[in-house]
Amino acid sequence: MNAGIVIIGSGFAARQLVKNIRKQDANVPVTLIAADSMDEYNKPDLSHVISLNQRAGDLTRQSAGEFAEQFNLSLHPYTRVTDIDAGAQVVKSADKTWHYDKLVLATGAAAFVPPVPGHELMLTLNSQQAYQACEGELRDAQRVLIVGAGLIGTELAMDFCRAGKAVTLIDTAASLLPSLMPPEVSSRLQHRITEMGVHLLLNSQLLSLEKTSTDIRATVNGNRHVEVDVVIAATGLRPETALARQAGVTIHRGVAVNRYLQTSDANIYALGDCAEIDGQLLPFLQPIQLSAMTLAKNLTGSNAPLTLPPMLVKVKTPALPLHLAGETARGDLHWQIETRPDGMLAKGFDGEQLRAFVVSEDRMKEAFGLLKQLSV
Repeated sequence: MNAGIVIIGSGFAARQLVKNIRKQDANVPVTLIAADSMDEYNKPDLSHVISLNQRAGDLTRQSAGEFAEQFNLSLHPYTRVTDIDAGAQVVKSADKTWHYDKLVLATGAAAFVPPVPGHELMLTLNSQQAYQACEGELRDAQRVLIVGAGLIGTELAMDFCRAGKAVTLIDTAASLLPSLMPPEVSSRLQHRITEMGVHLLLNSQLLSLEKTSTDIRATVNGNRHVEVDVVIAATGLRPETALARQAGVTIHRGVAVNRYLQTSDANIYALGDCAEIDGQLLPFLQPIQLSAMTLAKNLTGSNAPLTLPPMLVKVKTPALPLHLAGETARGDLHWQIETRPDGMLAKGFDGEQLRAFVVSEDRMKEAFGLLKQLSV
């Protein structure tokens, strides 16, 4: 009997893969196993839940049962995989065993919580489940400390501020979005977010958190203190690699895969936030969509390498939305920045070659023309 395809995970990557597999083959057995409910929601919506006054349940788009019926799946929600025996091609939970022909790890990534004293007081917003666990606390909070001024931290800071809360955003870096763009490019966003009322503590380090009788006391370097109601960790994601390690496949920062999304074991693949593709972590929607399309073909008989064109990354900061593409984090690019009332256009050059760009507000419509000019 054909054991078929077993997928561990239920997030965007796993769902995109299922949909693409069914475009290729309506009948191959597909089993989906995950520790959560498997209800479908749009993870980027978590950046706006507070200002839109949404409950966790409001994010659900399709129930697990409806998804299983629509795509002819064997579904196992609330099931934690305990072991993978790669030699026998078997996946195990506490009380079940599944055989596979091909196994896909779509285990995602976990929010990193800085290991400071009192770190257990920090909340994370990396999933619908995580939001559900603390939504009442977040709604009631008036003073919010967000640790990390990267993509998620900046989006959350703007959203909490739009909801009327007093927001402090702290980072050891000297500017917003430090891993995505240089300070001269992010300065327009920094000005806008400060103008909104967000208190920025850049070049600052959180040293400890302490619960008092009325609130949480955050100690920052320079012997400064901030009293808040909640603290949110937005200091990045770490690929979930524990199951891959059990399966004995190669791991670097994430689960190492080649351009065919194949691990060091020919029958095991990885996809999404947990996967490291040719040395790169690409936790953005477009590369995951393209990876899912490629992997679906490879799981159903093709042998197609993944090719990634220059892709847009969208920063969901409504008061100053941004699109960026290319090697925006490169420190050796020469930037030409043009600011106008309708937005900013920043181009990063390596000699004569356009290697990166960032556009904001009404100038975002120029992004698609610029994508075609990018040197890859």
